[in-house]
Amino acid sequence: MDLEVVRMKLKDRLAGIPTRAAWWSATHPWWAIGSWLLFVIAAVALATIVATERPTDADYRVGESGRADALIHDAGLAQPPGERVLISAPDGGLDRSVGNAAAATVADEMTEVESVEEVGDPIPSEDGAALLVPVILDSEDVDVDPLLAATAAAQDAHPDLSIEQTGDLSLVAAFEDRLGEDLRSAELISVPIVLILMLLAFGALIAAGLPVLLAATSVAATIGITAPVSHLVPADLSVDSMIVLIGVAVGVDYSLFYLKRERQEREAGRGTVNAVEIAAETSGHAILVSGGAVIASLAGLFVLTDATFNSLASGAIIVVAVAVLGSITVLPALLVKLGRWVDRPRIPGLWRLNRRIGRGGISGRLIGPVVRHPVVALVIAAVGVVVLAAPALGMKTHEENIEAVPGDIAEVQAFKRIAAAYPSEGGTVTVVAQADSADRADVVAALRRLADDAAETGHFTSGGEVRTSSDAGTSTIEVAMPYNQADDRVAAAIELLRSDLGPTVLAGVAEEWAVGGEPAHTLDDSEKRADRLPLLLGFVLLLTCLMMAASFRSIVLGAVSTVLNLASVGVAFGVLVVVFQHGYGESLLDFTSPGFVIDWVPIFVLAVLVGLSMDYHVFVISRIRELVASGVPTRAAVHQGIVDSAGVVTSAAAVMVAVFAIFATVSLIEIKMLGVGLAAAILLDATLIRLVVLPAVLVLLGDRTWWPSSPARRASSAR
Repeated sequence: MDLEVVRMKLKDRLAGIPTRAAWWSATHPWWAIGSWLLFVIAAVALATIVATERPTDADYRVGESGRADALIHDAGLAQPPGERVLISAPDGGLDRSVGNAAAATVADEMTEVESVEEVGDPIPSEDGAALLVPVILDSEDVDVDPLLAATAAAQDAHPDLSIEQTGDLSLVAAFEDRLGEDLRSAELISVPIVLILMLLAFGALIAAGLPVLLAATSVAATIGITAPVSHLVPADLSVDSMIVLIGVAVGVDYSLFYLKRERQEREAGRGTVNAVEIAAETSGHAILVSGGAVIASLAGLFVLTDATFNSLASGAIIVVAVAVLGSITVLPALLVKLGRWVDRPRIPGLWRLNRRIGRGGISGRLIGPVVRHPVVALVIAAVGVVVLAAPALGMKTHEENIEAVPGDIAEVQAFKRIAAAYPSEGGTVTVVAQADSADRADVVAALRRLADDAAETGHFTSGGEVRTSSDAGTSTIEVAMPYNQADDRVAAAIELLRSDLGPTVLAGVAEEWAVGGEPAHTLDDSEKRADRLPLLLGFVLLLTCLMMAASFRSIVLGAVSTVLNLASVGVAFGVLVVVFQHGYGESLLDFTSPGFVIDWVPIFVLAVLVGLSMDYHVFVISRIRELVASGVPTRAAVHQGIVDSAGVVTSAAAVMVAVFAIFATVSLIEIKMLGVGLAAAILLDATLIRLVVLPAVLVLLGDRTWWPSSPARRASSAR
């Protein structure tokens, strides 16, 4: 009994955090506002004081390819980075002497660049229609702009030819430039759209601006905090964009929850401070629970033990925590200082429309049939969910490759032309073997024999020269494949090399050996993510289930929440497959289907979707529980709770759908996938699942929803 009393007191103390924070902020508003401003300024200053740590190549090592890379790096056999310059004639007929003259110009221009270590001899294509000039660089930390300028100078000197450059460094630089342009454009568009949606939700300028202000300051503070955190979890280049994406969604949502409830209480005749206190007890508690659910869901990304996902998870978790902190501290202080001025200045047309639609919103008017006919509503909705989710069973995932990158990028066009003219310049795998230096000759002979055996299978075309470390303990050979990386036969070829050819030739000769290279890394990374996706799904669903069960003291509610989350994930995956794997909507969304879903997108969609959908799920359940605790029967509480919260849910979902839909307009297909997947999933989740399936299930369950302890009984005991 004593343990139960302690548990109940602890529960009450945790539940009272939003109320106590709001009360302090309401009675010390200038202190709360000033403290928040100092916090944001100090956090932003951190980014200028502390350098951001980025992941290194070693952070991305995985599986056998990672082991091969480590062996090569430790032996000092890492190949220097290089660029390639393709020389061809627009009409397809390249005069050899003219081509050689252009190659000489390329060499002259490139040798003037400080970072160029060597320019190789031009390599003619098999049909003689092109020349390829290899450029060896002195390090990976190279500015590609002088290299591109050298190529452009050679092009100017030979205007009748086509001279174009590509390579790992220039491709990455071009990709990052395009990614930055796309995300900046999306972020700039999202702010006015979110403000418009807030104006529609409130009909008043100040009320509309507060959620945007909280989201913006939360994002700014988080980006600053990320700098020192990156020394524990290195920050991927895309983390800032993900912080903006998640920060805007949760920052606006939490403000919506608080503002709407505070306005309802003021309309009921309560004073501002009293209204803020009630909003803290209800919406503030919902924000705390939903924030915890979002953080728990995003924490699941750490299960993948991947440098990129670790970075995205840490950034997203911090921005959610900051948004929760702001919503229960500075927001109450602002509401107290503004008082009824929060509803000023009113936009006449929007204000009248907002009042005419009413608190329940349009969605609130659709809940009646669901409550009256829960079985019919549930069956129809379940059929819809199954139809939408069914394509997910055929999902094919693959790591992003050149086929999934916008073809209008010059470096991508050059890469594809080189791959067509020089098949051996496509994917290559690296076999590395380590043995005692006395066995060097045997290892070298074995690697050459392995390359010959591989070529005889037809999966490989040729082997390069064997390179040996200075201590003669490690040797490597590169073996080329006649396939591009998107070809399904690449995986079969690598597995053949690893499981059959390699053991046959190298067993007993090498103490340790491994197959690496970019295609092998892609295979290992995809297999690791595929293996860990069920673990991630189980972690996220179990943790959110436990949080819901603990927060609402209902095992049944925890189970229902888990099933609904699983349905949402299935729908999201089904949409991704239909649109991007099967190509429906290519012309509308302006993309060419790669025939697969980029492997990291479903993983991130899963974590983000479950987290964000719990926002309004918790808000709806909190309102229903509040009514049940006041003595309203569960069936009536479900109807009234949905009506009371429908306007907030609709507005919150509209913000998320709008922000994610903007990301669906960018040119990079991986970001487009992320935007489409999240926008479609949130739209269907907020309507079909949370406003049809959820109330239908709760009505059918009745008081069993709250098993093992009813809110009404707990409220009666408390009194």
